[in-house]
Amino acid sequence: MSFKRLFPLLILVFGLSGFGNSSFAQHEENHEIASVEGAESAHEEKKGINITKLVFGHVSDSHEWHLFGLKDEHGHEKEIAFPLPMIIYRPGKGLSFMSSSHFHFDHEHESADGKMLSTEYDGLYIEKQMKEKVLAVDGSKVYDLSITKNVLSMLFGVVILLWLMTSAAKKYKKGAIVAPKGFQNALEVVVIFIRDEVAKPNLGNKYVKFMPLLLTIFFFIWVNNLLGLLPGGANFTGNIAVTACLALIAFVVMMANSNKHFWSHLLNPPNVPFLVKCLLVLIEVMSLCIKPVALMIRLFANMLAGHIVILSVICLIFIFALLNVYVGGGFVIVSLAFSIFMFMLELLVAAIQAFIFANLTAVFIGQAMEEGHHDEEHGEAIHI
Repeated sequence: MSFKRLFPLLILVFGLSGFGNSSFAQHEENHEIASVEGAESAHEEKKGINITKLVFGHVSDSHEWHLFGLKDEHGHEKEIAFPLPMIIYRPGKGLSFMSSSHFHFDHEHESADGKMLSTEYDGLYIEKQMKEKVLAVDGSKVYDLSITKNVLSMLFGVVILLWLMTSAAKKYKKGAIVAPKGFQNALEVVVIFIRDEVAKPNLGNKYVKFMPLLLTIFFFIWVNNLLGLLPGGANFTGNIAVTACLALIAFVVMMANSNKHFWSHLLNPPNVPFLVKCLLVLIEVMSLCIKPVALMIRLFANMLAGHIVILSVICLIFIFALLNVYVGGGFVIVSLAFSIFMFMLELLVAAIQAFIFANLTAVFIGQAMEEGHHDEEHGEAIHI
């Protein structure tokens, strides 16, 4: 199998094994009403696991940091989670500070379209399905500025990144020229790799100017990808809002460093008939807008798909266990072996995704900075 065919598979398996230690022991008692037209309703109790809730509850953002679920002696489910601070702004009422522990979800509270609704507090409630949304009871506008799970994970990543980089930088500030060792040596290898394989080939002599940006993008994504592998970690880089902000930063830098040659070829391709030129300009403008979208979707889709795939594979243990306890027990070995193998791949994928984002950022900036060739500017033909 070629690398090009294997690569999409590698990026699909990113980042969920850390959560396999916590969430998969949750079994629910579901009551379904089976009704037949013209007959009386009958109640049938079934044991099952809500795969949709389990998977999307993990990959989505939340106002609390959920760890795992337990069942008490009465069979009632109890979730072990840390409440997070909520910051809510309402026009006319100003800022409100509260804890997410004031909002509780009950399976009996559900909207007509299947969304779970929390208890009310201070005129607010949380609506949860694919994501959580804070709403006002009276229907007024609400701006949610809360420290959610993804936001807190990002802050952890920033603190870790600053600590690692400042620790290595202090050794260089001492002034003594000595061979790097330990973490400093490992960090220098990565920095040189980004310089020689990403910055120089795409940015030429101007690569030094963009090295801080490329290194920040690479290490920020890499560190947060690795944090997602920890038990109870957050799916930070699998959030489209996060990847959209990173792509927007890359796009702004690209536009800020674009030159006259870039815009002239974009809006007025030389030596092209007028009708063809109109079509080319439309295509080039669309291509320009697609570049940040491609950056955004690539990282988001790969991270999200990896979490869903791994979590679904581990859920097969409980699906088979509901069919037969011996089949489920036998599949545990297969699932754990596959999860360990995927975890090894995820360590590689965490760095690959960071490298791809940094490399494409350098490619796009380099295209915007590219100077026109002498022969092309004068319309000279090359004769053989």
